[in-house]
Amino acid sequence: MNALNHTVSGLTGRRSVLFLHGFMGAATDWEPVIDALGDRFFCIAADLPGHGGSLRLPDDAYTIEGAGRAVIGLLDGLGVERAVLAGYSMGGRLALYVALRHPGRCAGLVLESASPGLEDAAARADRRRADEEKAARLESGDFEEFLRDWYRQPLFAPLARDEDLLRRTVEARRANVPRELARSLRGMGTGSQPSLWEELAGLRLPALALAGELDEKYVALARRMAGLSRNLRADIVPEAGHNVHAESPREHLEALERFMRADEPGLDSVTPGL
Repeated sequence: MNALNHTVSGLTGRRSVLFLHGFMGAATDWEPVIDALGDRFFCIAADLPGHGGSLRLPDDAYTIEGAGRAVIGLLDGLGVERAVLAGYSMGGRLALYVALRHPGRCAGLVLESASPGLEDAAARADRRRADEEKAARLESGDFEEFLRDWYRQPLFAPLARDEDLLRRTVEARRANVPRELARSLRGMGTGSQPSLWEELAGLRLPALALAGELDEKYVALARRMAGLSRNLRADIVPEAGHNVHAESPREHLEALERFMRADEPGLDSVTPGL
């Protein structure tokens, strides 16, 4: 039995793509992308520990190491030897970790608004303290207030320009279980993740760091990552912020398509359905 709740779409035997969502997200976040890809790929979307249907798991599952093992277990259970890993934010950090620790299971890597972690030990300690404060709020506070504060962060200002998109995003996040989110934040927050910066030069597979033009922090991170790995390139999406696949779905799909075609010459063009 797979530890991670998941969905599959497309034909087995086709090239496999595993989608990994961000904090407070779910496998369902990827439905528009997967629908647009049609049956050209075998698409897998997983609920990460503490999200969607992947709840009440053992404590070690709520760490990047444990989540990485669960991802490999999911691929094993589906009979998938190698998959392109496409991760957003927290899911991107996990995708990079899996690609570096289990390179034989990864056929390619798409990192959307993701980083290799914090290099400085003091910065990681500060981030762990901040994540612990948020986790405590989730366990004892008002979840609606937490959601309002979360999406008031400058990081999500571009998303908030579209009031309907913001409303739908917040509505989807209400399905979460706050105590499960707290477990995820403590175990998989950026402060708990080991820094992967020094390992980027050893990345031996095709990789794309995708960032929205309005998300200056992650634009800089994407370009820095590209400068450290000869196999990784940066792609900046105009007029998008942190959540590229939600804010600019067509441009996100086109970037994914370009990457898949470049990684496998001769692959037919994907017709965007968004």
